[in-house]
Amino acid sequence: MSGRTDIAKGRVKEAAGVLSGSDKLREKGKADQAVGRIKVAATKVVDKMAERMRK
Repeated sequence: MSGRTDIAKGRVKEAAGVLSGSDKLREKGKADQAVGRIKVAATKVVDKMAERMRK
């Protein structure tokens, strides 16, 4: 999955956890969001490096 998809999925899980009172689901949602942010950042780094290698 893409990073942005993981972030969105995490937001949904976190919201479901809050609504249902499930701390475990809320924490899973936060973890998914963190993974998504890492993927987005890593993709940016890879893109920058590829751009510099082309020069």
